[in-house]
Amino acid sequence: MGQPRLADPGQDGGRPASGPAAADGPDRGSESPGRSRARGARARWPAPAVAGLVLLGLGLLRAAPGDGAADRAVILATTTSTEDSGLLDVLGPLFERRTGYPVRAVAVGTGAALKLGADGDADVVLVHAPALEREYLGKGALIDRRLVMHNDFVLVGPPADPAGIRRQSAGRAAGALGQIARTGSRFVSRGDRSGTHLQEQALWKAAGVVPGGDWYVESGQGMGATLTIASEKRAYTLTDRGTYLAFRRRVELRIVLEGDPALANVYHVLRPDPVRAPRVNVSGGRAFEDFLVSPAAQAAIETFGVAEYGAPLFYPDAGKPEPE
Repeated sequence: MGQPRLADPGQDGGRPASGPAAADGPDRGSESPGRSRARGARARWPAPAVAGLVLLGLGLLRAAPGDGAADRAVILATTTSTEDSGLLDVLGPLFERRTGYPVRAVAVGTGAALKLGADGDADVVLVHAPALEREYLGKGALIDRRLVMHNDFVLVGPPADPAGIRRQSAGRAAGALGQIARTGSRFVSRGDRSGTHLQEQALWKAAGVVPGGDWYVESGQGMGATLTIASEKRAYTLTDRGTYLAFRRRVELRIVLEGDPALANVYHVLRPDPVRAPRVNVSGGRAFEDFLVSPAAQAAIETFGVAEYGAPLFYPDAGKPEPE
């Protein structure tokens, strides 16, 4: 099945192929009863309060209200998938060279990133949870939402595929999660109100399952760390394709389901309303928004990952109609 795509008749339909992955360590034993929280992986900034402390530690205190000078850092709140995939390592320096603005990225779950923007603790937000984004737009806390790019989510699991997901003929993500629950196969959730976590919750709801028990683990961490934990526990997890491809040689996980239209993963950029958040770097945040939808950034997105994986990890969407 093909990757869910936004309408673009001129865009090539290929996608990275999943390949063998190397083992990344043994199983660390069973979880404690209930929704256990995995330990041992590097902690990500899981909450706006923690992210705010990190910003203070970096010395990124607000200089003055309103528009800032070009040497004032732009604080970008974004998802761990854009960092773990390596995309920010390409876009950040390109933005700095083209505009003169330094950029400081805070990689958290989408829910935390949106709150950082709404609270005026970030100048611009790049996220992938459309329904939650619309809530912030409706409240007027965030404005100027623009379509940037997409890829898709994939369900990955141990090579043995204990739940038999690959043997299912329908290939629907909700049905696959239902099968995981029925068989009691291990599943590692982000558990962090990220875009990936919200998508997972929607799939459990569609499957008619309230996940919980010894087989269901919440990592409370970013996508890369969650993939590592799932590999160690020989568990399934939901991931964006870009981060999986960036990590696949470090984890013993295979794609067991892909191509369901319900797994489309769409990214937008937004910025705080400067009336509500007067201390944000208005000109810097607007410059980063303009940059992400510019031909230069969209070309960088389109070619990112091609040399290593044979196809982009993300697909540029600036100027296209909003997906349904």
